[in-house]
Amino acid sequence: MPKTTSATGPPRKQGINRAGHSMNPDRPKEGLKGVAKPRTKGTIKRLQMYRNFKAKRDKSGKIITPAPFQGWLNAGTQARVEPSPRWFGNSRVISQNALQKFQTEMGAAIKNPFQVVMKATNLPITLLNEKAKNARVHLLDTESFQSVFGPKKSRKKPNIQVRGMDELSDMANKKMDDYSNEKDSNIVRDDGGVKDMPRDWVMAAGQSKRIWNELYKVVDSSDVLLQVLDARDPMGTRSPYLEKYLKTEKPHKHLIFILNKVDLIPTWVTQRWLNLLNKEYPTIAFHASMTHPFGKGSLINLLRQLGKLHIDKKQISVGFLGYPNVGKSSVINTLRSKKVCKVAPIAGETKVWQYITLMKRVYLIDCPGVVYPSAESDTEKVLKGVVRVELVNNPEDYIQHVLERVKPEYLKKTYKVDGWTTHIEFLEKLAFKSGKLLKKGEPDITIVARMVLNDWQRGKLPFFVCPPGCEQPLEQNVEELPVVQDLHKIRVGLSFEGEDNKKLEPIKNIEKAVQEYKENDDSQTDIDSQADTTIDSQADSTINTNTSVDDEDYDSDSSDVSNFYSDMDQSEVAEATSGDFKVESTGSGGKKLTSKQRRALERATKRKKIGSNFYEVTNVKNRNRNKKKV
Repeated sequence: MPKTTSATGPPRKQGINRAGHSMNPDRPKEGLKGVAKPRTKGTIKRLQMYRNFKAKRDKSGKIITPAPFQGWLNAGTQARVEPSPRWFGNSRVISQNALQKFQTEMGAAIKNPFQVVMKATNLPITLLNEKAKNARVHLLDTESFQSVFGPKKSRKKPNIQVRGMDELSDMANKKMDDYSNEKDSNIVRDDGGVKDMPRDWVMAAGQSKRIWNELYKVVDSSDVLLQVLDARDPMGTRSPYLEKYLKTEKPHKHLIFILNKVDLIPTWVTQRWLNLLNKEYPTIAFHASMTHPFGKGSLINLLRQLGKLHIDKKQISVGFLGYPNVGKSSVINTLRSKKVCKVAPIAGETKVWQYITLMKRVYLIDCPGVVYPSAESDTEKVLKGVVRVELVNNPEDYIQHVLERVKPEYLKKTYKVDGWTTHIEFLEKLAFKSGKLLKKGEPDITIVARMVLNDWQRGKLPFFVCPPGCEQPLEQNVEELPVVQDLHKIRVGLSFEGEDNKKLEPIKNIEKAVQEYKENDDSQTDIDSQADTTIDSQADSTINTNTSVDDEDYDSDSSDVSNFYSDMDQSEVAEATSGDFKVESTGSGGKKLTSKQRRALERATKRKKIGSNFYEVTNVKNRNRNKKKV
């Protein structure tokens, strides 16, 4: 058939446009050379939207269609901005007094670590910061006004320190008099043939670029960050760089301290460190154990409260930070009561970050141990557990520092060795005692030194850093503690003697906290009954605080106040807080029961787990077959 033409041009094609232009969303995608990802329909639509931001002109430059928010005046000339009411629709005015009050309250809330600022508004409230606006510009201190704008202006001339040869010679003589050979780094000095050896590569553990990339992934992905500290040396395992980074760059993220390994130090030391660290960030005492944990209930309840705080999100992510070998993965395994993270008593076992589901609304993120490059010596790195012992060269050089930190009576009790004067003599006696000998009966000092360092890192040698101010009596108030825990329930695995063995100091206003806990006990039970369900039944039995679990398998301390104090009278509470409270099982005649009778009494009075019938709680076919008809 012949094609029909008209005066206006060829007829438009009906149906899909088959043109091969890149702005055609219907063009064929097959066989395109040099095009990896063709433009999608959404991309083309966005590009077409960008074209509308400019005014449309003809060939001569005359505007045919004005740009958005531009109009025409009566005379036909183009206006700069169209007087549209859309510009002023949502304008609001605030008084100066209200603005100053808002700035004061907002600044106090941001600086307080126990308050949370929820930034749910889209308004640029960061512009209300008056620091940059009121900062003085020291422009005139650099160049005066006359040197720039006056008749003697010299701004384009170079800034020369001297004006003549006399001043130049005086300045040269002054520098010559102030010169000293000790401060000159370019001078060649005679070191007598002795130089310091280059630092061993293993001392850079936890500082690689790969590990820092993993750290920033965890920080960016987490809503709550838990910094795990070693209870034996909390200040030594803190990372001031990370805390400063979170406070300046990520102030909206919550930071909480987890004082792990509290079973390796006396209980009164844990109480002192909690009182000291709680002044900066909320701190929870924790003992990572699959069978006898401590602090598990407090941490889970705290995570639940943070999950309800972020009610606008489907779930929250909790990241774990800290030095290597402080127990980050062990804390996660304790919360899940299941080995979901690989753990080992050596540094660097966790290589990459990994997600772990704790509840339906709480996710955990495990992170490798990170060490910030600082002025720490090799001895501090080895004794903090940052470096693997089997990679350390000359391990016997660090034993002297171990002997200085551990008391001699603890070493005698652990290794059954006494009467040494130097660390080499101690290693030789220990080698003969344990049978670590070389040829001709010589002691193997290197192997024994590695054995001692392994015992140090794994907590077999009693040691702790005494908190500052421990000589003065502790005045602790319940209202000052964000999380109240019963420290009597900590099972200390090591035996301490002498001055290290002290009693817990009393807590003020504990009776008031007990009364408030009893009043809110019913409401807290209702809230916990509607809590989030867990992923599997094993995690559910450990997370739900209403489940009847034995005290040996679950730590039932609360984030409001410990259940330990809620079951006592007022007199018993005062006696318990003074550190003299002891429970003795007695019979009806007032005589002490034997251990066998006491265990039988405990088995008789223990609450049993009550199971449910599968066909009563599951949606099965014959569930309502016995239901009466109406």
